[in-house]
Amino acid sequence: MENYGYTKTENNPNQQNGIPYRSEKKIPAAILGILVGWLALNKFYLGYTKEGIIQIILNIVTLGAASIIPFIEGILYLFMSDKQFDDTYVYGRKGWL
Repeated sequence: MENYGYTKTENNPNQQNGIPYRSEKKIPAAILGILVGWLALNKFYLGYTKEGIIQIILNIVTLGAASIIPFIEGILYLFMSDKQFDDTYVYGRKGWL
């Protein structure tokens, strides 16, 4: 399984103490989910192609009502800690809420 250049944050001896952990994908994924979630760009950005296609189909079938899902996901992304976001969506590969 690819992790796109990320390394697991737990037991990482190279991470220096005192430097806060920062996620590189959290803010862009949250903004994409909030602003253009109806296009499922947040899913594609995180590498979830299958979930992105499902989201687009749901939006077409429900005439856009399903676009509330990525909007809520984007807000949840913002309120998660960076480490929790990476462990859940980058390493854990959790596709949905």
